[in-house]
Amino acid sequence: MEKSKIKTGIFGGSFNPIHMGHLALANYLCEYNGLDEIWFLVSPHNPLKQQTDLWDDNLRLELVKLAIADYPKFRASDFEFHLSRPSYTIHTLDALHKAYPNREFTLIIGADNWLLFPRWYKAEEILKNHHVMIYPRPNFTIDPTTLPPSVQLADTPLLEVSSTFIRQALAEGRDIRYFLHPAVYERLKK
Repeated sequence: MEKSKIKTGIFGGSFNPIHMGHLALANYLCEYNGLDEIWFLVSPHNPLKQQTDLWDDNLRLELVKLAIADYPKFRASDFEFHLSRPSYTIHTLDALHKAYPNREFTLIIGADNWLLFPRWYKAEEILKNHHVMIYPRPNFTIDPTTLPPSVQLADTPLLEVSSTFIRQALAEGRDIRYFLHPAVYERLKK
Protein backbone atom coordinates (compact mmCIF):
# COMPACT_ATOMS: atom_id res chain seq x y z
CA MET A 1 0.00 0.00 0.00
CA GLU A 2 1.33 3.41 -0.98
CA LYS A 3 1.99 5.81 1.87
CA SER A 4 -0.10 8.97 1.63
CA LYS A 5 1.80 12.10 0.73
CA ILE A 6 2.51 14.80 3.29
CA LYS A 7 0.19 17.72 2.58
CA THR A 8 2.52 20.68 2.47
CA GLY A 9 1.44 24.27 2.03
CA ILE A 10 3.86 26.53 0.19
CA PHE A 11 3.56 29.99 1.66
CA GLY A 12 5.89 32.01 -0.52
CA GLY A 13 6.66 35.62 0.03
CA SER A 14 9.24 38.23 0.72
CA PHE A 15 8.49 38.13 4.47
CA ASN A 16 9.95 41.60 4.62
CA PRO A 17 9.64 41.03 7.61
CA ILE A 18 7.56 38.09 8.77
CA HIS A 19 4.87 39.22 11.22
CA MET A 20 2.10 37.83 13.40
CA GLY A 21 -0.38 38.03 10.52
CA HIS A 22 1.71 35.55 8.51
CA LEU A 23 2.08 33.27 11.50
CA ALA A 24 -1.57 33.34 12.57
CA LEU A 25 -2.72 32.66 9.01
CA ALA A 26 -0.34 29.74 8.54
CA ASN A 27 -1.26 28.35 11.95
CA TYR A 28 -4.95 28.49 11.03
CA LEU A 29 -4.36 26.82 7.66
CA CYS A 30 -2.49 23.95 9.33
CA GLU A 31 -5.06 23.42 12.02
CA TYR A 32 -8.28 23.98 10.06
CA ASN A 33 -7.57 23.42 6.35
CA GLY A 34 -5.99 19.99 6.22
CA LEU A 35 -2.34 20.87 5.74
CA ASP A 36 0.25 18.77 7.57
CA GLU A 37 2.96 21.41 7.26
CA ILE A 38 3.56 24.85 5.88
CA TRP A 39 6.84 25.84 4.35
CA PHE A 40 7.63 29.54 4.47
CA LEU A 41 9.41 29.94 1.15
CA VAL A 42 11.39 33.15 1.39
CA SER A 43 11.44 34.70 -2.07
CA PRO A 44 14.56 36.44 -3.26
CA HIS A 45 12.52 38.67 -5.57
CA ASN A 46 8.90 38.82 -6.66
CA PRO A 47 8.78 39.62 -10.40
CA LEU A 48 5.56 41.62 -9.87
CA LYS A 49 6.94 43.82 -7.06
CA GLN A 50 9.47 46.62 -6.76
CA GLN A 51 12.67 45.42 -5.09
CA THR A 52 13.83 48.78 -3.71
CA ASP A 53 12.99 48.19 -0.04
CA LEU A 54 13.61 44.45 0.09
CA TRP A 55 15.73 43.49 3.09
CA ASP A 56 18.69 41.15 2.70
CA ASP A 57 17.69 37.58 1.75
CA ASN A 58 19.58 35.98 4.61
CA LEU A 59 18.16 38.38 7.20
CA ARG A 60 14.61 37.66 6.05
CA LEU A 61 15.30 33.92 6.18
CA GLU A 62 16.82 34.26 9.65
CA LEU A 63 13.74 36.15 10.87
CA VAL A 64 11.44 33.45 9.50
CA LYS A 65 13.49 30.77 11.26
CA LEU A 66 13.29 32.70 14.52
CA ALA A 67 9.54 33.21 14.17
CA ILE A 68 8.66 29.58 13.47
CA ALA A 69 11.19 27.76 15.64
CA ASP A 70 8.66 26.70 18.26
CA TYR A 71 5.94 25.30 15.97
CA PRO A 72 6.70 21.86 14.52
CA LYS A 73 4.36 22.18 11.52
CA PHE A 74 6.28 25.15 10.10
CA ARG A 75 9.50 25.08 8.13
CA ALA A 76 11.62 27.92 6.77
CA SER A 77 12.93 27.39 3.27
CA ASP A 78 15.52 29.07 1.10
CA PHE A 79 14.61 26.77 -1.80
CA GLU A 80 14.08 29.68 -4.19
CA PHE A 81 17.48 31.15 -3.33
CA HIS A 82 18.98 28.29 -5.33
CA LEU A 83 16.80 28.69 -8.42
CA SER A 84 17.47 30.99 -11.34
CA ARG A 85 16.10 34.52 -11.03
CA PRO A 86 13.60 35.87 -11.43
CA SER A 87 12.03 32.94 -9.66
CA TYR A 88 8.68 32.09 -11.20
CA THR A 89 6.17 30.11 -9.18
CA ILE A 90 5.76 27.42 -11.82
CA HIS A 91 9.50 26.70 -11.75
CA THR A 92 9.50 26.59 -7.96
CA LEU A 93 6.53 24.22 -7.78
CA ASP A 94 7.94 21.92 -10.45
CA ALA A 95 11.33 21.83 -8.72
CA LEU A 96 9.69 21.13 -5.35
CA HIS A 97 7.69 18.23 -6.80
CA LYS A 98 10.84 16.78 -8.29
CA ALA A 99 12.90 17.23 -5.10
CA TYR A 100 10.19 16.00 -2.70
CA PRO A 101 8.06 13.33 -4.40
CA ASN A 102 6.62 12.21 -1.03
CA ARG A 103 4.79 15.53 -0.62
CA GLU A 104 1.61 16.97 -2.05
CA PHE A 105 2.22 20.68 -2.38
CA THR A 106 -0.43 23.39 -2.21
CA LEU A 107 0.41 26.94 -3.19
CA ILE A 108 -0.97 29.41 -0.65
CA ILE A 109 -1.82 32.87 -1.97
CA GLY A 110 -3.89 35.84 -0.90
CA ALA A 111 -7.09 36.93 -2.62
CA ASP A 112 -5.21 40.00 -3.88
CA ASN A 113 -2.74 37.73 -5.68
CA TRP A 114 -5.53 35.53 -7.02
CA LEU A 115 -6.96 38.54 -8.84
CA LEU A 116 -3.52 39.07 -10.43
CA PHE A 117 -3.08 35.36 -11.11
CA PRO A 118 -3.85 35.57 -14.84
CA ARG A 119 -0.71 37.76 -15.15
CA TRP A 120 1.49 35.12 -13.52
CA TYR A 121 3.98 33.31 -15.69
CA LYS A 122 2.37 30.07 -16.92
CA ALA A 123 -0.69 30.57 -14.71
CA GLU A 124 -2.73 27.97 -16.61
CA GLU A 125 0.00 25.38 -16.15
CA ILE A 126 0.05 26.06 -12.41
CA LEU A 127 -3.70 25.48 -12.23
CA LYS A 128 -3.47 22.35 -14.36
CA ASN A 129 -0.70 20.69 -12.36
CA HIS A 130 -0.84 22.10 -8.83
CA HIS A 131 -3.21 22.79 -5.94
CA VAL A 132 -3.83 26.40 -4.91
CA MET A 133 -5.34 27.65 -1.65
CA ILE A 134 -6.55 31.24 -1.47
CA TYR A 135 -6.87 33.10 1.82
CA PRO A 136 -9.00 36.25 2.23
CA ARG A 137 -7.49 39.72 2.10
CA PRO A 138 -9.17 43.02 3.01
CA ASN A 139 -11.11 44.58 0.12
CA PHE A 140 -10.69 41.58 -2.21
CA THR A 141 -13.68 39.35 -2.83
CA ILE A 142 -13.49 35.97 -4.50
CA ASP A 143 -16.57 34.12 -5.73
CA PRO A 144 -15.91 30.45 -4.87
CA THR A 145 -18.25 29.29 -7.65
CA THR A 146 -15.83 30.70 -10.24
CA LEU A 147 -12.78 28.79 -9.04
CA PRO A 148 -11.20 25.95 -11.01
CA PRO A 149 -11.23 22.48 -9.40
CA SER A 150 -7.58 22.74 -8.29
CA VAL A 151 -8.28 25.92 -6.30
CA GLN A 152 -9.69 26.06 -2.78
CA LEU A 153 -10.89 29.17 -0.98
CA ALA A 154 -9.87 28.96 2.68
CA ASP A 155 -12.20 30.47 5.23
CA THR A 156 -9.65 32.11 7.50
CA PRO A 157 -9.81 35.09 9.83
CA LEU A 158 -9.10 38.37 8.08
CA LEU A 159 -5.90 39.87 9.44
CA GLU A 160 -4.96 43.39 8.42
CA VAL A 161 -1.23 43.52 9.04
CA SER A 162 1.33 44.20 6.35
CA SER A 163 5.09 44.07 6.19
CA THR A 164 5.01 47.60 4.76
CA PHE A 165 3.26 48.80 7.93
CA ILE A 166 5.83 46.95 10.06
CA ARG A 167 8.81 48.46 8.20
CA GLN A 168 7.31 51.96 8.42
CA ALA A 169 6.59 51.62 12.14
CA LEU A 170 10.11 50.35 12.80
CA ALA A 171 11.60 53.21 10.77
CA GLU A 172 9.58 55.63 12.93
CA GLY A 173 10.94 54.02 16.09
CA ARG A 174 7.55 52.74 17.22
CA ASP A 175 7.20 49.90 19.69
CA ILE A 176 5.22 47.32 17.72
CA ARG A 177 6.33 44.24 19.64
CA TYR A 178 2.90 42.59 19.50
CA PHE A 179 2.86 42.61 15.70
CA LEU A 180 6.03 40.52 15.59
CA HIS A 181 7.11 37.22 17.10
CA PRO A 182 9.16 38.11 20.22
CA ALA A 183 12.34 36.58 18.77
CA VAL A 184 11.92 38.61 15.57
CA TYR A 185 11.28 41.79 17.53
CA GLU A 186 14.39 41.25 19.65
CA ARG A 187 16.52 40.52 16.57
CA LEU A 188 15.32 43.68 14.83
CA LYS A 189 16.06 45.82 17.89
CA LYS A 190 19.77 44.96 17.53
